[in-house]
Amino acid sequence: MWFLIILFTISLFVFGSSMISRNTDFQDNFLIRLSVYFIFYIIVTHQIIMQIWKAKRVNNTVVIGLMCGYISLGFIAFFLFATIELLEPNSFKGIVIDGSKVALGLDSIMYYSYITLMTIGYGDIVPTTPLSQKAAIITGLMGQFYLVIVTAIVVGKYIQHSTKD
Repeated sequence: MWFLIILFTISLFVFGSSMISRNTDFQDNFLIRLSVYFIFYIIVTHQIIMQIWKAKRVNNTVVIGLMCGYISLGFIAFFLFATIELLEPNSFKGIVIDGSKVALGLDSIMYYSYITLMTIGYGDIVPTTPLSQKAAIITGLMGQFYLVIVTAIVVGKYIQHSTKD
């Protein structure tokens, strides 16, 4: 609880200072904001997965939670890839983040994070540095482990309780 309060206070300070100062420079507080979002989504995703894991019966809420957990994993991958691209520019071939096209670059990173999570991999965006390659491997594994383990547990609980009814 205290950790979330501290995280909320830091985010209020960072977002409030960026709104008051009205800086147009993209990189001023962006890395701090990205870190706050990254930590927030890790906590949220962990809580979603734990609630799915501990559910006794499978109902609509558990199925929606299952979908939300997968979407949250995509957001975690997005924040990971965006951080790598900002700290090491040109870590991904096919993504360009400069001052004028920041939104387009971030949209491409969002697209790449979900394509990698689902292990589709069209090849239009390619990790070029060792760090970005390792992050892509971790993201693909996260997606597969989630689908295989967490979804299988939910399906198993559904089958177990539907045969009893």
